[in-house]
Amino acid sequence: MDFGAMMFSTDYSIRPDDLAKMLEDRGFESMWVPEHTHIPADRTSPWPGGPDLPKDYWHTYDPFVALTAAAGATKDLKLGTGICLMIERDPITTAKEIASLDMLSRGRFIFGIGGGWNAEEMRDHGTNYKRRWRILRENILAMKEIWTKDEAEFHGDHVSFDKMWAYPKPVQRPHPPILMGGDGPTTFDRVVEYCDGWMPIGGRGSAGPSLAEKIVLLKRQAEDAGRDPDSLNITSFGLRPDPDLVGRMRDAGVDRVIFTLPSQERAEVTPLIDECAKLIS
Repeated sequence: MDFGAMMFSTDYSIRPDDLAKMLEDRGFESMWVPEHTHIPADRTSPWPGGPDLPKDYWHTYDPFVALTAAAGATKDLKLGTGICLMIERDPITTAKEIASLDMLSRGRFIFGIGGGWNAEEMRDHGTNYKRRWRILRENILAMKEIWTKDEAEFHGDHVSFDKMWAYPKPVQRPHPPILMGGDGPTTFDRVVEYCDGWMPIGGRGSAGPSLAEKIVLLKRQAEDAGRDPDSLNITSFGLRPDPDLVGRMRDAGVDRVIFTLPSQERAEVTPLIDECAKLIS
């Protein structure tokens, strides 16, 4: 099992390049950053994490800028978005950003995506909240065309372009791995259709099936669709450094766990990084 760490990389926390070097030196496999372009001051959408939204959410760096800085400070550390809000992005521009990052990092990028929860933020980008999943699907399918075709062309309800030339292409072929975040009733449909893995939030209890049972269901659905179920990566996101929890993730069939780090300076965050590093095996 691989181990990574996620931080809301902000203008007041440790620099992303410094964090990346610390993680690589301690044996972490990957570093992850989330994305919010802004947070509307007049917001009614409830934050899934509780009543008070942390200020981290409106102080984040652009994820691709932060990960490019991290790439320049490391050699082997994988670099992931957790998650990228593609429902707020232009697919042509973002396809180039990702291909550029993948090339400059020599093939180390992982593309974590999701639908998001902040309807007001999406509205500022011209995105209809109720249509976000259909928009996300077309964005990803269109980006795959750009990454894999010499002359890419795509025509959908939300994304449409005639034949184009767009380089560079990603180092990873056919493209960087795409992991779908979330745990909704139709999440597995999206994973099986156009993703390379699933990225649930680990450690969240529910009255429904366990994580191990859900992984079995996902792989069965993938096999029924003609996909190799073992090709799907399972990344459990947002864990605390709890040995028992990590053990349960391993027993459930998780391929990668991602620890959450607070948005703090080096002195404050170093002890927690060291605590997480003790669980790497």
